[in-house]
Amino acid sequence: MTNTLLEKTNIHPSAVIHPTAEISEGVIIGPNVVIGEGVKIGKDTRIIANAYIEYAEIGERCTVSPFSTIGSEPQDLGYKGESTKVVIGDDTIIKENVTIHRGAACGDFTTRIGNKCLLMVGSHVAHNCVLADQVILANLVTLGGHVHVGFGAFVGGMSVFHQNIRIGDMAIISGFSASRQDILPYSKGEGRPPVPRGLNVVALKRRGVSQEVRNNMNLAFKYLISEELNTTQAIEKIKAEIPMNEYIEKMIEFIQSSKRGVLLKSHKSGYQSLDSDE
Repeated sequence: MTNTLLEKTNIHPSAVIHPTAEISEGVIIGPNVVIGEGVKIGKDTRIIANAYIEYAEIGERCTVSPFSTIGSEPQDLGYKGESTKVVIGDDTIIKENVTIHRGAACGDFTTRIGNKCLLMVGSHVAHNCVLADQVILANLVTLGGHVHVGFGAFVGGMSVFHQNIRIGDMAIISGFSASRQDILPYSKGEGRPPVPRGLNVVALKRRGVSQEVRNNMNLAFKYLISEELNTTQAIEKIKAEIPMNEYIEKMIEFIQSSKRGVLLKSHKSGYQSLDSDE
């Protein structure tokens, strides 16, 4: 560790830092932290006591809490030590005992976490997952490999998701849920599987989506979960009857591009209209 590095940062003397690590100005590294090979840490990020990091690029103003592990080898039997990594954006908070594995040797060889995310205690992000900006994973959420989580999604505690599924933008999923299929953008769901019960109106309002747009989204959502229509019929009906907007278009594109199928059908008694949320 060079004198210049010590002058630019606040590093506890018990920390172990690999000589190739790139540590930016204002970084705080607590006691017993281990920073291994292939690590870059952005300005003003805090690495609190007993964290372990290797093969990871971490942005600015992040927080990594005690006993978190970032960048360790993926749980993939096909992995043979290839050069892969984790990339984390700015202003993301990693709480205690979180595990984020680096990519397996496929795709772009990278596990990615966006800006302003919050990964709560004990959550697990497997190899090659992609989390967009402002994602929240509550305590003990487990994501299998290659899971994609959309912008602003919220996943409740102790939920489990099969590898290769997608969770759509601004979806909210209650705790103790599990799914082997994709989760529709802007929906709220619960259960095993978390069948959609309505739109995530709170998130839509917070992001300034107008009442008119929400009403049209609500009608489209009702067609999509209708027991009287299959998915193709529902999409045709939406396109024929409802004024399109970027959110409805996103839902349709998400469904049509799905490889594992999108979880849609629910009992009518479980559906909650947008009006009940106003």
